[in-house]
Amino acid sequence: MAKIETVKVTAKGLDGFLIETKAGKHITYVDQPEAGGGTDKGPSPLAYVFIALGGCLGTIAKIVAKQQRINLRGIETTIEGDLNLDVLMGKDTSERAGFKGIKVHINIDADLSKEEKEKFIEEIDRRCPVSDNLMNVTPVEFIPE
Repeated sequence: MAKIETVKVTAKGLDGFLIETKAGKHITYVDQPEAGGGTDKGPSPLAYVFIALGGCLGTIAKIVAKQQRINLRGIETTIEGDLNLDVLMGKDTSERAGFKGIKVHINIDADLSKEEKEKFIEEIDRRCPVSDNLMNVTPVEFIPE
């Protein structure tokens, strides 16, 4: 039987654009840069999407490497994406609000051939829940309280 775990995070609006988030015993802050009207006390929500993806890929890489007995000396990801800011500002409704695409540059430090690295990355991507949620439609239900 599959092992299902519920992940729960709370996010509470504070002054201005500052948002306090709680995930288990961890507290983090989401904000906007000063140029965007925020206080820059934390990364933007868009940066957190990439933070989550990079963190998940790195974690899964370590799990896969251990299971496959690969000596993974290091992994580094650089993630980037473009989006139309006019959509989130309400100035344009002809495009979607999300990223037009996401590029993940992965540097793997291990004794693997190019083909082996490609297969390793495919397995990491296949098992990464954050990547899966970004690449596939996941139902989101909004529940007013």
